Amino acid sequence: MLLSIVIPARNEEESLQELYRQIVEVATQNDYTLEIIFIDDGSTDRSWEVIERLSAEDSRVRGLRFRRNFGKAAGLSAGFAEAQGDFVITLDADLQDDPHEIPHLLAKLEETSAHDGRKYDVVSGWKKKRNDPRFLKVIPSRIFNGRIGWMTGVHLHDHNCGMKAYRSAVVKEVRMYGEMHRFVPVLAASRGFRVTEIPVQHRARQFGVSKYGFTRFVKGFMDLLTVKFLTTWGGRPQHPLGTLGLLSWAVGLLALLWSIFGPIGRMASCVVAVGCMVIGFQFLLTGLLSELLIFYHDPDQRGYTISERTDRPNKT
Repeated sequence: MLLSIVIPARNEEESLQELYRQIVEVATQNDYTLEIIFIDDGSTDRSWEVIERLSAEDSRVRGLRFRRNFGKAAGLSAGFAEAQGDFVITLDADLQDDPHEIPHLLAKLEETSAHDGRKYDVVSGWKKKRNDPRFLKVIPSRIFNGRIGWMTGVHLHDHNCGMKAYRSAVVKEVRMYGEMHRFVPVLAASRGFRVTEIPVQHRARQFGVSKYGFTRFVKGFMDLLTVKFLTTWGGRPQHPLGTLGLLSWAVGLLALLWSIFGPIGRMASCVVAVGCMVIGFQFLLTGLLSELLIFYHDPDQRGYTISERTDRPNKT
């Protein structure tokens, strides 16, 4: 069994060596066969030099260097594409995630869901006791996580925890962009994968400064709306858009009838009727164009996911 450790890093030169040492220590204690993939996300310090040195000293270490800062979601996507392991663990590079929690994450993956008796596919870390500023991070995070659970039905205490464990099928199937990294459990659950969480130790930052600010909560909320749309109507955008279009047409038709037969306000009703019909047409047209984009843009993207099979496909 090969275990892949994926670590996006930006300006973490002081943490990388110690993080590597702790991962190797855990692997040695538990007899893991592993690969470590560092992704340098546009660092301006000596992070890449540290990754190059670790890679030269240990063949299990690989490094990817972005030309500029593309964000954590891009870093994880690149690491997932490179990962060859049966299981994939993601960690933040700032030493706040404790590698000694890796055995607990893997053990949870082997447990079965009480819902249907199948093993879990995603285990998310839960920083139950956080070493972060309470009013700047902890309270806003709790509000945000509660809103995610309410809107998506995936109830986790800490969607944004960088420490997660995945079966390889998950990382090869779930696609990310923008700031979608915090919603991987939601995206995985929408594809039928089993998601759960366990408490993990959260350590205080030892080096550097936090990369997160208040703007991430604004971006996170906008991304939440996108994820809600993608997981609910992503395969059939015409359903919500077409429904809005038909409703707008219905309002326009009623306003038109009132402008013809109503005793007062005929001119205002006529303006409302024309406006509603134009808006309804735009909704319907947008829905049709969205369906065409989905159909032609990525014909290889399957609209389903297979968990098991009883045969082996024939290779010709």
